[in-house]
This record gives sequence, structure tokens and C-alpha cells, in this order.
Amino acid sequence: MSMNKMYQVSTLQALMLGYSRPVISVAELLAHGDTGLGTFEDVDGEMIVLDGVCYRATENGAVEVAKPDKGVPFSAVCKMSDDRTTELGQFENIDSLKSALNNLIEEHFGLNSMHMVRIDGEFELVDARSESSYKSMHVSLKDILGKTQKAFQFENVKGTLVCVYFPDYMDGINAAGWHLHFVSDDKTRGGHVFELKMKSGWAVIDKINSIELKLPDEPIFDTYSLKNASEDEVKQVEQGKH
Repeated sequence: MSMNKMYQVSTLQALMLGYSRPVISVAELLAHGDTGLGTFEDVDGEMIVLDGVCYRATENGAVEVAKPDKGVPFSAVCKMSDDRTTELGQFENIDSLKSALNNLIEEHFGLNSMHMVRIDGEFELVDARSESSYKSMHVSLKDILGKTQKAFQFENVKGTLVCVYFPDYMDGINAAGWHLHFVSDDKTRGGHVFELKMKSGWAVIDKINSIELKLPDEPIFDTYSLKNASEDEVKQVEQGKH
């Protein structure tokens, strides 16, 4: 197994409580990883990092390459290797895919480690969301998304899922369990995935046992009480659980 490292910008708790100010730039982020996900300054769209390129899914599900100087308040990336590869079959929903991924990492005693998974596949349906910029201070992510989030569906599309897994004991640093973002093969459509129907796919699975956490430098970060974001809100926002 390669000695791979997760590089994370800020914490999910901070983002949940409304800390969406830039911590680093896209260019700085890409120096630490070529695969991952996150969001942008003022929660201005969903981030998909793939093959060393940072893509931004806009509020209508269109995808563009993010500018190098665009601010990043929250992200998790790694330098993807090919620790394990496996062929995947058909999945009727996102929960069945997550269960299959859990089984794959449990086979190698990985449930207490972080993982980054890339799935290149063909999809009957991808139900996703993104959002537009909302400048705020101490406004929760749940409230921001209530104002700016838009949902959309992609049908009969080929593309890539970037899937990050954090174990339960790291909840708050990131979302416990699986978190999926999607970008189409032609890099025109994408977003944060709530539901899907997958026809077939091929997965690359990286087990990661090290993390570097880049916290915000500015004093205002210390005005956030980071224990206040509830588990239910995290599940609703990050994993689509109501």
C-alpha cells in the first residue's frame, strides 16, 4: 500500500457553522492533491478535483475550470495512486453503492482509515445539487443552501464519481461515511450527488492513513464554536439525509 496523505482545508464543522472565507487558493490546493472535492469561497458551487484539474459545478449544474486564484474554504484532496482497482456492476441507488464500497474497504480492514475512490462509470441517473455565492458571517451552511441550492438530474450520462470516506470517529473534521461529487466525461455537468442509478463502473480505491489539516489563519476563525453543528444537520447537508 502506498503511503498516501489526505490534505484537508479547514473542517466540516467550521463550514457547517458558516465559515466560508478563503483559507487557500485553488492553485495552492492543487499542489497537495490531484483528486478530491470541496467547495469555494462563499459556498460558490461544488468542487470536483480530477486528474489535477479543479472543476466548479455552478448553481445550474454546468461545470467550468476553477480559476487558480479562487478561494477555498473547505476541501479534501489526495495524490491518487492505484492501490486497488475493481470492476463494479449495477446499483439502483446511492445507498447500495455506499454499502458495496463499505464492503470493499472492510475486506482490507479499512473502516477506521480514510479513503479516496474514483469511479468511472455509466449512469442511468445522477441526482445532484450545487449552489451560488452567498456572502455571510456566522450564517449556517444549512441556511445558506436553503437560499441558494438548486437541484438537477443528469440522465444516461457517462462520468466520474469522486468519493471520499471518513471513519465515524473523525466526524466533524469531515462527514463520517461517504461523500460523492460527480463530473461528466465531457466536463460540462456535475455537482454534489444525492442519488444515482449506476449501470456499470470501474473503481480505483486509495486507503489513506495520514492527514494534513490546514486551518484558517485569521483571528475570526476562533469566534466559531465548532461543537455546535449538529449531526443531523451534517447528514442533511452533506449526505442528503433528512
